[in-house]
Amino acid sequence: MTNQVKILAFAGSTSINSVNKKLVNIAIQGAISKGAQVTFLDLRDLPMPFYDDHLEPSQGLDNVLEFRALMRAHNGLLIASPEYNGSVTAVLKNAIDWASRVELPNQPKAEGCFVNKVASIMSAAHGGFGGERGLVHLRSILVNVGVIVLPEQRLISRAHEAFDEQGNLKNERHQAETIEQGARLVDIAGKLYH
Repeated sequence: MTNQVKILAFAGSTSINSVNKKLVNIAIQGAISKGAQVTFLDLRDLPMPFYDDHLEPSQGLDNVLEFRALMRAHNGLLIASPEYNGSVTAVLKNAIDWASRVELPNQPKAEGCFVNKVASIMSAAHGGFGGERGLVHLRSILVNVGVIVLPEQRLISRAHEAFDEQGNLKNERHQAETIEQGARLVDIAGKLYH
């Protein structure tokens, strides 16, 4: 595929059995069906220190630099975010803060991580609202750093009961709509940037 759309997909969770990792993996199916090259990132595998703008790459920021490189290399972001206390998780906010740092010595500018990127967001939560309050904050953060966030979002409530043993959603309509959300991200990213 010429000018193949590249999507970076991840969940704002480091939990091993994260329902949001399951959710984003369903959306990945839709992105792949549209011919996108998808990179799944588990933030558990890329631990970053708490954001401190006085830390320098020589002090162990290899994972931060790798995350920033991944962000720059992709056209679109597929993010599934848990809701913690009505907002985004600390690990997700920390990653975004590092990627948006204005300046790191001898590194490309932070704008390349977010500006001209399009994102699709979703959430699976154990409560009845499906993580909606957290996505309000995530949308605001992403828009503030220059990301175009698609208006559609997926909310899966009572997530502890929503998935089968294979990681699919038991509700066939929710499964199909989540796959479609991944596909739509690729369609929009392709129209905007190719």
